[in-house]
Amino acid sequence: MSFAQKLADGQFATLVELEPPKGVEVGAFVGHAQRIKGKVDAVVVPEMANAVMKLSSLGGCMLLAGKGLETVLQVCCRDRNRLALQADLLAAASLGITNVMAVEGEAPSYGDHHKARAVYDLDELELMQVIAKLCAGKDMAGVELEGAPSFTVGATLNTGALGTVQQELAELDKKLAAGAQYFLTPPVFDLDSLAAFTKHLGDREVKLIPNVLLLKSVGMARAIGRHLKHVHMPDSLIGRVKDAPDRVRECVLIAQELIAGIKAAGYSGVMISPLGWEDRLPQILGA
Repeated sequence: MSFAQKLADGQFATLVELEPPKGVEVGAFVGHAQRIKGKVDAVVVPEMANAVMKLSSLGGCMLLAGKGLETVLQVCCRDRNRLALQADLLAAASLGITNVMAVEGEAPSYGDHHKARAVYDLDELELMQVIAKLCAGKDMAGVELEGAPSFTVGATLNTGALGTVQQELAELDKKLAAGAQYFLTPPVFDLDSLAAFTKHLGDREVKLIPNVLLLKSVGMARAIGRHLKHVHMPDSLIGRVKDAPDRVRECVLIAQELIAGIKAAGYSGVMISPLGWEDRLPQILGA
């Protein structure tokens, strides 16, 4: 069953985020994906996350699609103008890549090419509106297409912004109106904090897919708690990793528990971000 079908049927979907390489040696990237084939519904390929130059999301999706894996293409406002964004979307659809996710993209100052010029010709909402227009058979200039694409469209929702809930809900309503069919969250380490946000959704039909980021150390957990303002890192979780006799095993166990909790709470799915621990994915997915 495809990712889109699972969303439509209300079944729990499992996504995994795999970073493409910084170079043309794609063996490890493809190998990690093949080891989880059949255990996940789709692989999300980031578009130069944190503005670090890597192989493109479209290129990564093409590689994995060639191996029989379903993918999610990230379409990033930072790097392309409206012409290039539309061209890439049409290229993706023509190659059978039908799951897309609109993202703003971090500013180049965060990455490894500080002199790069950000584009931001469109913002995330405008990009989603363009995708809807393409699916209706016309480009942004109103010109009829020779065949229209069909996309399952995702967007982001900042469920960690408890201090600005009404602002986030207003943005959510705009994205729903623009055609968003599912929403990915920032990393989640506290299900109670996530529930505190989702109780404000009311009767909105929102297919929410929380992000489970694999912890790798006490230092990483502390850094997340200090520097990611919209991610709640419980002190008890930091203490749990710190006191564990086998910290690697404990971090894997935490991920497994979060995934199980997300599924039990009735969310639409989960996205697992291994960040270098791709070799742990079969173990986590097996559990």
